[in-house]
Amino acid sequence: MVRRAVFLDRDGVINANIERDGRLLAPRSLDQFVIMPGVKEAVTKLREAGFVVIVVTNQPDIATGHITRALLDRMHEKLSTELAVDDIKVCPHVDADKCACRKPKPGLLREAAAERGIDLSASFMVGDRLSDMGAGKAAGCSTVWITNKAEADTTTAPDAVAGSLAQAVAWILDRSMAGI
Repeated sequence: MVRRAVFLDRDGVINANIERDGRLLAPRSLDQFVIMPGVKEAVTKLREAGFVVIVVTNQPDIATGHITRALLDRMHEKLSTELAVDDIKVCPHVDADKCACRKPKPGLLREAAAERGIDLSASFMVGDRLSDMGAGKAAGCSTVWITNKAEADTTTAPDAVAGSLAQAVAWILDRSMAGI
């Protein structure tokens, strides 16, 4: 049996971003880390449809010292308590580190696939940034871009565009049921 996964970016897909200096960025405190409405139900639908659900997230605030690993762990404990995700994969690096795990590179997705026997070509990447689309495409996944005002144009054409995780999940489930 083919194991399929839906890889979810964290900030802007699962939890709300925080506006700082005119940009939408990751929360930097536990009280700012708020799961968005409809996310729990969307994740539950994916699980019920047989998908492995894995969060893949760039967290450069660790490398820059804006948050501690302990705080990130507390955020992810909250996420795991509220949502039925199978795993959370984190890249704690900045671009200058040139690591293999920082999206748009596919390292986090490939690592999860190797660990869990996931067929990447039967899987999906959902994110709100070009780097998410790049990682999904590089890993061989179908991609769903959740629109945001920060990036109105894309050169990495997603397979679908959605306004929320709930809409992305509806597209994934429709496509999955159609055997595409």
